[in-house]
Amino acid sequence: MRLGNWLTAEQSQRLWQVPGGERLKDKRDRALLAVLLACGLRRHEAVELHFGHIQQREEHWAIVDLKGKADHTRTIPMPAWVKNVLDHWIEAANITSGKLFRRVHKMGKSWGERLTEKAVWHVVREYATKAGIDKLAPHDLRRTCARLCYAAGGELEQIQFLLGHVSIQTTERYLGCKQRIQGAVNDKIGIEPPA
Repeated sequence: MRLGNWLTAEQSQRLWQVPGGERLKDKRDRALLAVLLACGLRRHEAVELHFGHIQQREEHWAIVDLKGKADHTRTIPMPAWVKNVLDHWIEAANITSGKLFRRVHKMGKSWGERLTEKAVWHVVREYATKAGIDKLAPHDLRRTCARLCYAAGGELEQIQFLLGHVSIQTTERYLGCKQRIQGAVNDKIGIEPPA
């Protein structure tokens, strides 16, 4: 059962790099897209992302104690390149506390307490259109994160932790997994008799 769209690694890279300018909005949007794609956050998690959530754990950057769906709390590893992109936004916007993603005024200044979920939707749609990607929703970036992690050799259980899924079946649906009978995973595991 297909549950949405997934991007390839090339499309994903193109998408987060579309807002490449030096304007403050470009920096915010690039950071937002990078966090959505590489950390698998939901829209409401991204808008609730707080300055204090970004911490080091086990010598790795992470989003620590983020409350997600049904008030489940999880810690999400953050790739160093995402932290770097996020730092560019934070420094340019002079954010030292509070929510990380905020509105950007037409005059190029950050303002307000936070970005809205609807604004996240518009950011994703704007840059998907510019990248030549049709019908892309913010949640498709979460699915894409899962699939790219899996394609890179990530363990199903670790992807489940990353996304904060209670059920492994939900993670499998995100990946678009289905069982192969022909060429099955257990056909050649090293214990079969020689041919």
